[in-house]
Amino acid sequence: MSTNNLRKGPPKLSDAVARIAPNTASHEMSDAFQIVDTLSALAQDGEPITVYPMGQDFAMARIDAVDPDKRSFILDLAEDLILAEGTLILVAALGGNAKIQFELGSNGSLLPGRARAVELPLPETCLVLNRRAEARLESPLSGSYGARFVLLGKEFELPLYDFSLGGVGLRATPEQAYEFYVGKKIEGVELELGPSLTVIADLEVRLLRPFRTFLLGQQVQVGCRISNISMQMKQRLDRALSKVQLTR
Repeated sequence: MSTNNLRKGPPKLSDAVARIAPNTASHEMSDAFQIVDTLSALAQDGEPITVYPMGQDFAMARIDAVDPDKRSFILDLAEDLILAEGTLILVAALGGNAKIQFELGSNGSLLPGRARAVELPLPETCLVLNRRAEARLESPLSGSYGARFVLLGKEFELPLYDFSLGGVGLRATPEQAYEFYVGKKIEGVELELGPSLTVIADLEVRLLRPFRTFLLGQQVQVGCRISNISMQMKQRLDRALSKVQLTR
């Protein structure tokens, strides 16, 4: 499936993203559905991909399309280049405060008639590094902290386990998480921050991470950036953060 509308322009060397250092607090994404969704969002946006071939300087590319049935994706290189045989490391930004990295042992195959297009297998796992711009506070165990919104005619009410001036973390079941992907925009979200404070904001999904709890079993962390909020609502959010900080 082609993804050419509303994409960014061709990637430049200045768009390069550094590899995730081994000593950073990154986590592993291994859910195939989330990997397909994340790479599809990168393709839709035309996000620059930095390719680190073994023994070569880095090169710039974009993901042209993702094929879940064939378990492959098409990488469109920004220049004429024959990738060296061996391991490839691919890195891309996920919004302003996160990035994704994955490693492939195969260089795939060139597409007929497209000198710069290479078909590669989807990665089994990816590393995700989420660099938060503001420190987030965990929601107190007592009190009402959650997010309510309507998406495609369905009503959602998800627990809120942490929040900051720049974003919130939601907890979803795996079934609920199927409705989200990195880059998904959610408008008119009611953020309930205690028994008597509600903030209205638009959110953009920036992170999906599966985890398991003893009581609830398999869950998914849905990390969201606040993409649109009025000054009045931002002041309310700031007061809510200050109130939680004072109780600690």
